[in-house]
Amino acid sequence: MTAAVGLASCGGSSGTPAASSLPERVSHKKSSSNYIQHIVVIIQENRSFDDLFATFPGANGATQGLMKQQSGGDIYVQLQKVKLKEGCDFPHGYLGGFQKQLDGGKMDGFGLGGGLCHGNTTAAYQYVDPEMITPYWFMAENYVLGDAMFQTQGSGSFTAHQDLIAGATIINKAKTTSIVDTPTHTPWGCDAPHGTKTSVLKYIGSTLQLFHNGPYPCLTYETLRDLLDANSVSWKYYTPSIQKGSEGRLWNAFEAIKAVREGSEWNQNISSPETNIFGDITNGQLAAVSWVVPDRQNSDHPAGPGGDTGPSWVASVVNAVGESQYWSNSAIIVVWDDWGGFYDHVPPPLTDHWGGLGFRVPFLLVSPYAREAYPSQPGYISHTPYEFGSILKFIEQTFNLGSLGTTDARATSISDSFDFTQQARTFLQVPSSHSKSFFQHQKPSGAPVDDE
Repeated sequence: MTAAVGLASCGGSSGTPAASSLPERVSHKKSSSNYIQHIVVIIQENRSFDDLFATFPGANGATQGLMKQQSGGDIYVQLQKVKLKEGCDFPHGYLGGFQKQLDGGKMDGFGLGGGLCHGNTTAAYQYVDPEMITPYWFMAENYVLGDAMFQTQGSGSFTAHQDLIAGATIINKAKTTSIVDTPTHTPWGCDAPHGTKTSVLKYIGSTLQLFHNGPYPCLTYETLRDLLDANSVSWKYYTPSIQKGSEGRLWNAFEAIKAVREGSEWNQNISSPETNIFGDITNGQLAAVSWVVPDRQNSDHPAGPGGDTGPSWVASVVNAVGESQYWSNSAIIVVWDDWGGFYDHVPPPLTDHWGGLGFRVPFLLVSPYAREAYPSQPGYISHTPYEFGSILKFIEQTFNLGSLGTTDARATSISDSFDFTQQARTFLQVPSSHSKSFFQHQKPSGAPVDDE
């Protein structure tokens, strides 16, 4: 494992004190196990950090970026302020997306080839108008924003959702082969048609090579489910409809986990539709660990059905927990599964044998123990390099689960974004243009999922 380019501030505005410049406090290092009893991981779709938080005060954002020219050389391109709804779906697979855009760490390949949008070579060089994502900015201003959360792998939604339950998609004992990109047919898992293949990255000699002859996507590696079950810690995975042909079988990571899909937990722990979480909160049945996946129309996926309801969807779940009996002992994590092909200026800080780390994605933490910038001053920005394994490690630490031994073993826990000696904070309702009731009465889209 070799170190790549480090993190450096570039192009952002100043305001909130940088986390690294704050006086170190011992308090946030206390164990989460005495304070947190419920962890809710809300998964959104397809946005880079710069795409949502380029201009957030104090964060490592950028308002211009390097773009490689067809004729050679780079030019600086201004990031254009746009609406949340985007008409194009940019490449975000391993070779045509991640490797091309990374360009050996130059971060200048976001405008070439498949990065075109109706002939516009600079379309991926954009950031969303903060007024379009008020709930996200409100959470960042009042709780914790992480500006150094990296994907486990430079790949798309299938492996990203796997990484959020397993820390990696490694399929051999030597830990040299990892699944990448999407299976050849849908649904992405144990219900895929016979003959469905996955693509894999193999670390051979000192290089990664891509092959398209990977195993059928009904996988047997351990996930956090194994550790939770072994320690009698409750869990649920909230997903859109899992009826045949519906997207709930695609963004549902456990559809590809043989022990769950073919066992009793498929009906006990996989909860559909995703709005069931509201009833479980109201009825006092929230599990210790929950994952929540949106309907396509409420995701932040740039193209396809729906509009700009993604931030309201997240706000509705956060508000449901925050206004319930669970607030006092909860940690709500909001993370985006992949960068969606949108420009980001920070190169991944390390390179591993499994196609990672990938690009930055936004990270939000909402909790009564979310760390403050200064005593009684909310809005802490964590510059600590995190990856998806950092979320798993925090869950493992909180419930004393042990370790999966994948990327969670090397990752830095998100625990430094908490302060367990500060007085528990009163919940601040997240402003939203749509209420919980809107989503409870919304007709499911049944829309086809992202194809990368």
